[in-house]
Amino acid sequence: MANIKYKVCVLTVTYANRWQFLEQVLKRVLGFEQVTQVVVVDNASAYSVAANVTGLGDNRVTVLTNAQNEGSAGGYKKAIEYAYNNTGADMVWLLDDDNLPDEQALSGLLAKWEQINQPDDKKALYCLREDRLPHVKIARGENPARYYLVPDNFMGFSAFNILNNRKYKQQDRFGKNAPYQDKAMMPYVPYGGLLMHRALIKVIGYPDERFFVYVDDSEYTYRITQSGATIWLVPACKVIDIDMSQGINYQQKPFHSHLLDLWGFRNYYAVRNRMYFYSKVAVRSEATFNLNKRLYLAYLWLVSIISSKQKEYKKLVAAVNDGLAGKLGKVSADKY
Repeated sequence: MANIKYKVCVLTVTYANRWQFLEQVLKRVLGFEQVTQVVVVDNASAYSVAANVTGLGDNRVTVLTNAQNEGSAGGYKKAIEYAYNNTGADMVWLLDDDNLPDEQALSGLLAKWEQINQPDDKKALYCLREDRLPHVKIARGENPARYYLVPDNFMGFSAFNILNNRKYKQQDRFGKNAPYQDKAMMPYVPYGGLLMHRALIKVIGYPDERFFVYVDDSEYTYRITQSGATIWLVPACKVIDIDMSQGINYQQKPFHSHLLDLWGFRNYYAVRNRMYFYSKVAVRSEATFNLNKRLYLAYLWLVSIISSKQKEYKKLVAAVNDGLAGKLGKVSADKY
C-alpha cells in the first residue's frame, strides 16, 4: 500500500502553448493517491489553461493565472506561496510542466523520506533526471565539487582547473560506470523534481523574482544547504523531461561558441544571473576570478571575430557586467 502519511501538493509553472506536455504531467500526478492538490501557475499562456484543466474533471487542480509571464522565479514564488498559505499539504513537489515522473517516483520519495533520520526542515529530496550528465555522475559517486561551485571559475572556466578537467575526462573515457548510490548529496538543484516539507519553506522563504528566468532555482535551493539542511538526490526516483531542452541539439564547431551562436533572451538571463549568483557564493580570490574572466572573455572575443558574432559578444559582456553589478529584474529587448 502506498505511503499516505503525508499530503503532497504538486506545483508547476507553464507558459506559451505547452498543453501537450502539461497534460501528461497532470494526468500522471493526479494518479498518485498522496497528491491532495495540484497548483498550476499559468504564465500568460497562449491558450486557456484553466479551461483545459477543467476538462480533466479533477477538482484537486487549482490554476493561478498571471496576466504576463513572470518567469520561473515569479511563477514558482506564486505557486509555493499559495501552497504554503492556502493548502493543508505537508509537502510540496515541484515539477516543470514537462517533467514526467515515473509511476513509483512519489511513493519512492516518501519512503526515502521516512528512512532519512533528519527533521522536516533539515532535508529535501530530489529526483534523478538522467538527461543531466552531472546528476548521473553524482548519483554514481562522483564528487559534486567537480561540477558545482568550482572556486573562482568564470562561466565554467578556470585556468587552474585545466589539469583536473583533463584527468576527469580520462576517467570518463576509460572508467567503468559505477552503480547508482542509494542517495547522494547535492549543493543545489533545479526546481523540477524537488520535494520539500512546508517546515523548510518557513526557513528559506520564496524564490527571488528579480532573477526572472535561469539560476533562480540554483539560488533558491542553495538556501536549503546554507540553512544547514541537506538535499538528497534519490536515483531510484526518476523524472523524464518530455520536451527538449534549449540548445541540446547544438553542434559545436571550431572557433564557435554556443553562447554567441544561440544568443538571445535566454542566454542574456542565464549569463547575467549566473554571474550574480556565482560572484556571491564561489569567488574566494578576486584576483583569480578576474584572471579567469579576462582569459575567457579574450577567447570569446577572438571567437566572435572569427564567427562574425561581435554584436553578440558585446551583449554578452554587458550581461556579465549587469550580473556582477547586481542589476537584476526583467530587461528590455535591446539587452539581448
